Amino acid sequence: MRCPYCGADNSRVVESRAGDDGTTIRRRRECTNDACARRFTTYERLEQRPLMVIKKDAEREEFSRNKLYRGIQRACEKRPISADQIEELVAEIERDLRLEYEREVPSSVIGERVMDALRDLDGVAYVRFASVYREFRDVEMLAKEVMSLLTEAADKKKPNT
Repeated sequence: MRCPYCGADNSRVVESRAGDDGTTIRRRRECTNDACARRFTTYERLEQRPLMVIKKDAEREEFSRNKLYRGIQRACEKRPISADQIEELVAEIERDLRLEYEREVPSSVIGERVMDALRDLDGVAYVRFASVYREFRDVEMLAKEVMSLLTEAADKKKPNT
């Protein structure tokens, strides 16, 4: 494995362990170049058949884990959500999609899954993502979504009688 710091084409594995979802292996590596000797992390993932996303305009593009991660990460900026939590969320959504859809998945399904997960994780991140995904055109649409979220939170806090 090539070192991302010095470009040397040799490194040694210092530690390996299975990822939380059981479908990846996390490897800590160390550059064998004596001048560098820095450590870095790589992930080994099972190569899977491509999953195609059917977009709103009926075009198809290959599912991109990185695109999903970046979208969720943008929604979670400056929120108390760790990179590990985002990675877990992405892994869970991707795993569920691959189990449920063999070859093609509508983009609307992906968006709804992300919103459901963010609603449970962080209300602000949810509203940020929803405002882009649902293409809010005015403040009233945003306010309606926030009110829905507040009502849902209030219902969860009420004691069962």
